Amino acid sequence: MAPNQPVVRPTKEQLQAAADLVVPDVIASDLRVLFCGINPGLYTGAVGHHFARPGNRFWKALYGAGFTDHLFRADEDRELLKLGIGITNIVQRTTARADELSKEELLEGARRLRRLIVRRRPRVLAVLGIGAYASAFGVKATIGLQVDASISAKVYVLPNPSGLQAQYQLPEMIRIFSDLRLVVEAAEMV
Repeated sequence: MAPNQPVVRPTKEQLQAAADLVVPDVIASDLRVLFCGINPGLYTGAVGHHFARPGNRFWKALYGAGFTDHLFRADEDRELLKLGIGITNIVQRTTARADELSKEELLEGARRLRRLIVRRRPRVLAVLGIGAYASAFGVKATIGLQVDASISAKVYVLPNPSGLQAQYQLPEMIRIFSDLRLVVEAAEMV
């Protein structure tokens, strides 16, 4: 896809064909923050960019919290690396819904993520989804900074930004992302 061109809405057939694909991580070493979703959805798999579904609030929350100077589109996801921001997922394969993932996939995803953190050394791991983090890492979780000695980075849990997650509206998500930004800035001082 050419730079600065909007994501083209996939067809029904393209969405169906996107099942079980892997969307490459947006990652580099020594990131300020590595955002970690549960797993990519079919829309994301079909277009090849993270958090691409139009109802997903990730990009709006990221901008609203001051992580970016403009509202990024999903097809600009690789531009985040210039800002020290990356994206990965607990489980890499695409599904229509996160509840299609097995417990074993989540546990293996947590092991992969721990190895990735050791190798890439982000200052903060920001996990998008309380339930997925708790299931994958076998811990109790709340929104905010976690105590997790099994990961060699600060861990911050955020609400899932999917438009299907109605418990948190955009203004509250922006506030929580803003709290994360303060944790990221403090981690940079260390």
